[in-house]
Amino acid sequence: MSMSKNGISHRGKITEITPELTTVEILSVSACAECHAKGMCGMSEAKVKRISVPTDPYSDRKVGDEVDVVMKKSMGLKAVWISYVIPLLILMILILSLSSVTVHEAWTGLGAIAGVALYYLLIYIFRDRLANDFVFYIKD
Repeated sequence: MSMSKNGISHRGKITEITPELTTVEILSVSACAECHAKGMCGMSEAKVKRISVPTDPYSDRKVGDEVDVVMKKSMGLKAVWISYVIPLLILMILILSLSSVTVHEAWTGLGAIAGVALYYLLIYIFRDRLANDFVFYIKD
């Protein structure tokens, strides 16, 4: 993964091309996978991910080609807001408001966790609509 002023880029290999979508496999590597002591702790993690990109009908790319898959930088920031910042705000608001109303801390904690769980359930339900907002493209 690399970041440029244009966006967030991943190197991958084309595995399938259809008239609508081109599928690119990327190797997502955690920071632990690059560590020199990864064999000792067993925490290294690398996953193969498949990304679907709209097919460019004028491209001469073929299966097996190495390409850079890019997402706009603004979409990366939007993903951070959706997955981290908003749930943190929900958690903090619920903890502060429930602790001022409820005497028992267990109910406050359960209510805050339930609020964040409900938020993530809504994200899961509307995942297809959100997926339309996060579009990758192949860098020329």
